[in-house]
Amino acid sequence: MSDTKAAVRRFFKGSSINLMYVPALTIFAIFLVWPVLQGAYLSTTSWDGYSPTLSSAGWSNYTRLVSDPNFLVALRNTFIYGVGSTVLQQIIGLFLAVLLERSGKISNSVRAIIYLPVLISPVVMGTFYYLVFRYRQGALNGILEAFGVQPVAYLANSNFAIAVIVFINSFQFVGVSMIIYLSGLQSIPAEVHEAAQLDGVNGWQQFKDITWPMLHPAFAASVVINLIGGLKLYDIIKVLTDGGPGFDTNSVSTLIGRTYFGSQAAGYAAAQGVVLFFIIVLFTVITNRWLDRRATRVGL
Repeated sequence: MSDTKAAVRRFFKGSSINLMYVPALTIFAIFLVWPVLQGAYLSTTSWDGYSPTLSSAGWSNYTRLVSDPNFLVALRNTFIYGVGSTVLQQIIGLFLAVLLERSGKISNSVRAIIYLPVLISPVVMGTFYYLVFRYRQGALNGILEAFGVQPVAYLANSNFAIAVIVFINSFQFVGVSMIIYLSGLQSIPAEVHEAAQLDGVNGWQQFKDITWPMLHPAFAASVVINLIGGLKLYDIIKVLTDGGPGFDTNSVSTLIGRTYFGSQAAGYAAAQGVVLFFIIVLFTVITNRWLDRRATRVGL
């Protein structure tokens, strides 16, 4: 009898703990699960975004995506923004973290300066660089004209504009990667490096064989955060180029806005959004599995 009572108490104790998840799960369901399900439903309609009635379109919105050149360009650009920004932020963020971790007291001020762009709105950052690169009365062309050089239409070149967008996004959020790597560096016991120095291991070998493998948790966190942010990039593109020239610099996020509000094709825009959602999920899953295998290789 006592065993039965103990089992009942354990059951209700576990249930009471599980009830603590209910508020969080409710918020998650309302603000994430329900919008995703609603978007998936709208993607099978031909809704214009304003009409009170919906008409079914089946899978036609998804078949249209495959043959839509503007969507395919936006999809390519989304990969470039996501992967390009992630790679740059890892390289620069790690370099800055290693440099500042060894620079003494002055590093606190420098860290704050490097992290400061993260606190600035991407809209403000995009506007600033628009004023730098625009053709008429742009800061860069103003400098060139002062030296007798003809102004250049920088943002009319889609390849250059894409590179600028990757640079701006990387520059603005490299402080996040730097802070993550600094935390990882500071968590490595000093005794490990001291023992390596006693064994005659030089600085590069210590970094390659000790520091870098032990930074894997920081590397994993930084990669996932930067990748998701790059794949859903919107603000900077909207302000800097608005997806132009033409549709050449659109990401899927900005194309969704142009499709919904510009073409009044809410159902088609919803299909683009569903595809973007699954792309981010797929990239995140693949990246996490690769990071798990890497963790196994480095012995973590």
